[in-house]
Amino acid sequence: MAVAAALIATGCGTPETDAGGSDTEAGISIFNTEPENPLVPGNTTEVGGSRVLDALFTGLVEYRNEDAQPVNAMAESIETSDSKLFTVKIKSGWKFHDGTAVTSKSFVDAWNWTAYGPNATQGGSFFSQIEGYQDVNPKDPDGPEGPEPAPAPKAEKLSGLEVVDDTTFTITLSEPFAVFPVTIGYEVFAPLPEAFFKDRAAFEANPIGNGPFKFVSRSVGTEIKLTRNDDYTGDDKPKFKDLTLKVYQSRESAYADLVANNLDFMEELPPNALAGQKYETDLGDRVVTRETLNNQTIALPFYTAPYDNVSLRRALSMAINREEITQRIFEGTRQPADGWVHPLMKGYQPGQCGEYCEFNPLKAKEEFAKSGYTGEIVLLSNTDGGHQEWAEAVANSIKNTLGVEARFVPTTSFGEFRQKVNAHEMTGMYRSGWIADYPSIENWLTPLFRTGASSNDGLYSNPKFDAKLAEADKAASEEDAIRLYLEAEKMLAEDMPTIPLWTQKTIAGKSNRLKVANLHPFRKLDLDSVEVA
Repeated sequence: MAVAAALIATGCGTPETDAGGSDTEAGISIFNTEPENPLVPGNTTEVGGSRVLDALFTGLVEYRNEDAQPVNAMAESIETSDSKLFTVKIKSGWKFHDGTAVTSKSFVDAWNWTAYGPNATQGGSFFSQIEGYQDVNPKDPDGPEGPEPAPAPKAEKLSGLEVVDDTTFTITLSEPFAVFPVTIGYEVFAPLPEAFFKDRAAFEANPIGNGPFKFVSRSVGTEIKLTRNDDYTGDDKPKFKDLTLKVYQSRESAYADLVANNLDFMEELPPNALAGQKYETDLGDRVVTRETLNNQTIALPFYTAPYDNVSLRRALSMAINREEITQRIFEGTRQPADGWVHPLMKGYQPGQCGEYCEFNPLKAKEEFAKSGYTGEIVLLSNTDGGHQEWAEAVANSIKNTLGVEARFVPTTSFGEFRQKVNAHEMTGMYRSGWIADYPSIENWLTPLFRTGASSNDGLYSNPKFDAKLAEADKAASEEDAIRLYLEAEKMLAEDMPTIPLWTQKTIAGKSNRLKVANLHPFRKLDLDSVEVA
């Protein structure tokens, strides 16, 4: 990891080949949740929006389907000798969907816009490693809840970004960060056309990307329609014409459409399909399975009582019988979590959560008594994600173990649910989860738990943890970085900022119209694998 050039392999995706009689003019439909925000890469950090952006945009780097490792996409090369100064050369001849050229400035302008504090983007903190970030996005000394506004930025652009020419730009980090070239395949690092900066509202109504699909229409709460970009110059060219991302109010209704061949792909089947392996009877050879880089957790709002009480957080975790729930609800397709880093990550260390992730009624009751809390426990979740059965089981496990009133409360659609989460309006603990943005231990820690990070929704903060992450970021070798990241993960067990539940073998399904449809390690349909029968 000392040089980025060693990290980034050449080539990306699957070249377009003869599909063996597949209909290249056909369209397919896939399951989706309602995106939280307009489809702007730097302001989209949730899965419903990311699925759309993945088709609309191509970044410097993408992640291989076979092993999730980074490979060059729009990047011709990414070079460094010190993991601090990176020189990026992009491929020439690429165009946005409006016909304008994709240049190095397209990346630099997009990154500067996302990082700029007053734009209040969800992806801004992903640029915190770049020199000058504190000047464009100064820290709010009073935290996201105020009462004082954040200081005015000293600058509008990151000093660490410099356009050299149309196909070259440099990135200077504030400290060496060997993982950096792995991170930039995440959608927040996508380029933006000049049209975005001239008329943001028009762009949001009709997003313009540079990827394999072009935007057609969006009907909020119903569907998003895309069509193949026939001028696309990337290797990962789709073998079908139209892509419809259908928004469902529940996974159960989507599954019924899948069984009836009215939906072409669903990346994760609901619990009612898993019960008794019902999906095997329903789908037969239409089942698609893979180990994927995602986990399920319960998030805890540190900004409100009683969840700011560490003894209560520990008690709740030890009161959950993960083994029983994963067997009864998920038929063993989930594995109880023993930490926050995913087992498929290089360097994963088992048992990092220790006793606090083990079902222990006696110790759970002891910690609960120590907390002094006697009120009700509420677990909140969106209603359209197939979470009700396990959430009710978790609430019942807590209720039966601690002898406290605990209940599951379904709330709203995923998009509205995420808006409440980001506005720090959660009044109880709530369902959460994580799908890796890029293949590194760091991605399971920094975005979720570093003070002020993009997905630190519960507002957890521990200066010692932050310092350990900073130490790991600038480690001289991959081995040293992994060791330090693991030390940081171990610190989380003392605070329990979230409650790890389980990881999973993902079971997806396809319609009989799809001859080939592969799952990507990031729990999404690998679009360039699709062949229509």
